[in-house]
Amino acid sequence: MNLAYQLLNLSDFMPIKSYLAHPQAGKKNDLIKDLLAIAHCEVIPAQNKDLIVLITDTESESDEDIIKQKLESIHSLKLLALVSGFNTSKNEL
Repeated sequence: MNLAYQLLNLSDFMPIKSYLAHPQAGKKNDLIKDLLAIAHCEVIPAQNKDLIVLITDTESESDEDIIKQKLESIHSLKLLALVSGFNTSKNEL
């Protein structure tokens, strides 16, 4: 295993993920409301499409798992596509 990786403390990193959220037909406003109710989520609705950009920024992978469970229970959500996911050092922020 790489020495740099061994020295790296993964608890010093925060998962940041971005998604494209597709609502059920006619449910875009409901989906926006549902997503805004979840902590650590930023919602950016497209102005000319039935599409929402969702960005999650959590303290840990376990927090990210909680968000994932909440997202899976939203009935106004048709499809959620992960666009990008990475960890950012807490020290860099």
